[in-house]
Amino acid sequence: MRFGIIGTGTVGRTLADKLLSLGHEVTLGSRSKENSAATTWAEQAGPHGHGGTFAEAAAFGEWIVNATAGTVSLQALRAVGGESLAGKILVDVSNPLVFSPEGEVGLDPVATDSVGEQIQREFPQARVVKALNTMSAPVMVDPGRVPGEHNLFLAGDDPGAKAEVALLLARFGWPTGSIIDLGDIKGARGLEMLMPFWLRMMGHFDSVDFNYSFRSAG
Repeated sequence: MRFGIIGTGTVGRTLADKLLSLGHEVTLGSRSKENSAATTWAEQAGPHGHGGTFAEAAAFGEWIVNATAGTVSLQALRAVGGESLAGKILVDVSNPLVFSPEGEVGLDPVATDSVGEQIQREFPQARVVKALNTMSAPVMVDPGRVPGEHNLFLAGDDPGAKAEVALLLARFGWPTGSIIDLGDIKGARGLEMLMPFWLRMMGHFDSVDFNYSFRSAG
């Protein structure tokens, strides 16, 4: 399968490496062809890894992964255009973090909206699934870094898209029983609001190798 990843940061490159290891083809998209992170990654990736612009990555991919910062995700996807997203699964991994001059972390949007919802509204023909944004990039692709059972969350309006994403995540090593479906795309609000708490926990543990674990009493 062909994946177009929008964003060349640590998350985008980590997911790209994992997808290549599973036998997929990947184009890592950036704002310009001269982006050093994308070109360096492509040089090291082998014949199935490519660099390109946001638009080229989206046109290449049968699936799209939004791995940009949440505060610029709409801008990046507008550079792609709705035609290249129509009918495709779009996995939104973003978090709209904003930082005050004092270094305090907030979100924009928050509480009554989310990046996941904004993407789905602006590109209604895309099959948006919010996932993987509540953990570090290494844990996304290797859940065994955290001992014991822990959880990954999905939210989206398209049940079929969520089911397909869950199958891909199983290939990443996530047990089916660890994946929790939070319903429609409004579930992205709570997932994005977990990130400031996650950052506090990162400071507490001085590590990114941790995750959430939920158990029902029922």
